[in-house]
Amino acid sequence: MTLVSAYVAESAEAPLAPGTVERREPGEYDVQIEIHWAGICHSDIHTVRGEWGPVPYPLTVGHEIAGVVTAVGEKVTRHQVGDRVGVGCMVNSCRECEACRAGFEQHCEKGMVATYASPDQDGSVTQGGYASGIVVTEDFVLSIPDSLPFEETAPLLCAGITTYSPLKHWDVGPGKKVAVVGMGGLGHMAVKIAHAMGAEVTVLSQTLSKKEDGLRFGAADYRATSDPATFEDLQGQFDLILNTVSASVDLNAFLQMLRFDGALVTVGVADQPLSIDTMALFTNRRKVAGSLIGGIAETQEMLDFCAQHGITPEVEIIDASQINEAWEKVLSSKVRYRYVIDTSTLPAV
Repeated sequence: MTLVSAYVAESAEAPLAPGTVERREPGEYDVQIEIHWAGICHSDIHTVRGEWGPVPYPLTVGHEIAGVVTAVGEKVTRHQVGDRVGVGCMVNSCRECEACRAGFEQHCEKGMVATYASPDQDGSVTQGGYASGIVVTEDFVLSIPDSLPFEETAPLLCAGITTYSPLKHWDVGPGKKVAVVGMGGLGHMAVKIAHAMGAEVTVLSQTLSKKEDGLRFGAADYRATSDPATFEDLQGQFDLILNTVSASVDLNAFLQMLRFDGALVTVGVADQPLSIDTMALFTNRRKVAGSLIGGIAETQEMLDFCAQHGITPEVEIIDASQINEAWEKVLSSKVRYRYVIDTSTLPAV
């Protein structure tokens, strides 16, 4: 085992603090990565604060990772020393079940191995990317295209694929009308990607405070959900509504905005169960669904798509010492739109 510097949570209440985590020595199929950039995702905060279940403290979080390969196992063929690579929300799966064989490792029937707080196949608990290094089996390491700005790429490994996957699955493209609920870390990526796919995009946000940004990212329209007229004006307008907010929303009001055979897809995790009026589903044969990141092949496809279309997240680079302050700003929706940690600022081991 090797110790690497990290920011570590010791409990749900304590602030993250400098520390270390152990990384295994690279095995024959492993890739050792020096982490350069680590995005901050709302999921990191939910996890550390115990809002999604018991937490194996001490824990280092972070599943938006961009770095450089520093060593590879003798049987690694996909990556080599010096490559720019990324790691997203999972670092392993069984590779044998129907879902894995179909390229949906995120739905592994035995449970995917998440990048942090997850039992790994060797019995250890995975530790995330708020750290100076990580070791991952090659099949779960992504190649970062040279044209993508390195410091802006990390959030694509979660926010990017979380929005790309449902947009692709529901055949977003020219002639389709898409509404994006929320203009945060996920929402702003959904606007950029849906626009690049050729759709007509409308942002549905609580206020108009980010309207200028939304239009700049590619939205054709921007409406405030705090205005009741929004729901009246837009009834039956959209083929797809992508809900990106991590809060309770009135799904029934949004369902009325769907066209025939339209779908409302949620990628944000609400803090309590959401209710649905089944009558709202019957009219226009509407659908409600959820979507969870994407498989490894689709994640690579997303990176290549973003490189082709010049899509990157809007990021603010911070030092490791600013992580706790950044978390508070995420919780109060004061970030535009993703914090990225410069891991070179981590204290030395």
